[in-house]
Amino acid sequence: MKLKFLTLIFSLALFSVNAQIKTPQPSPTASNTEFIGLTEVTLEYSRPSMRGRTIFGDLVPYGKVWRTGANANTKLTFSTDVEIGGKNLKKGTYALYVIPNKESWDVIFYSDASNWGLPQKWDDAKVALKTNLKIEKMPFSMETFTIGFGDLADSNSGTMYVMWDNVSLDLKINVPTDAIATKSIEATMAGPSANDYYSAGSYYAKSGKDNKKALAWLTKATEMNPDAFWMFRQKSLLQAKMGDKKGAIESAKKSLAGAEKSNNADYIKMNKESIAEWSKS
Repeated sequence: MKLKFLTLIFSLALFSVNAQIKTPQPSPTASNTEFIGLTEVTLEYSRPSMRGRTIFGDLVPYGKVWRTGANANTKLTFSTDVEIGGKNLKKGTYALYVIPNKESWDVIFYSDASNWGLPQKWDDAKVALKTNLKIEKMPFSMETFTIGFGDLADSNSGTMYVMWDNVSLDLKINVPTDAIATKSIEATMAGPSANDYYSAGSYYAKSGKDNKKALAWLTKATEMNPDAFWMFRQKSLLQAKMGDKKGAIESAKKSLAGAEKSNNADYIKMNKESIAEWSKS
């Protein structure tokens, strides 16, 4: 019995040592984040190497869907909507699949990016975008599968390069930089938003910095967003704190009306209790 016990302990110890052994992956993982204009593009993929093998037409058959790398499916995440091959692609994360042929490849953005390699069952409804691109033959061989980004001088577009063996695929990605920049400029030049005034006023009120300024900012916030019952609530509390019970009740009633319209039980209760309390004094 003792011998069996010692044998078990030895076996577990040996397993523990073996479990800590680290070896390099045949197809190491890689990740890369690039900005094309104001659009963040994140890439995650695995990088197989040639190792003397014939790649396209053999290891990677022509006419069949390929995971565009090794191991788990290659993932691309876009922070904004983009345009590829004249087609729109919504922001989000996609699996990148391709169908290689001798002269051109079909490039597929698949909405389910959680697969190990190819999906067990292909679903055409999950194909968010598909385009066909001609390939280029390089004057040299790329030993390790590589995806990179370039041509970033124009802030409205960039190119994703897919390279392996002597084959290169250039995928142009158009991004809405001008629309994003214009919207940002217009919003900034228009001045602070209701939320900006509310945040500033709430901070000043809670920290006791300057109640008059806080009230002015909260008033501005409620004028810009008259349906924001939570803003009126904060304004009423400040007015009560400053001794203006009449003004506090008026603001609380507006907050109550908005809360009832939105079916917000918490604010309904708080406002009714406050109105009752301030009406006594």
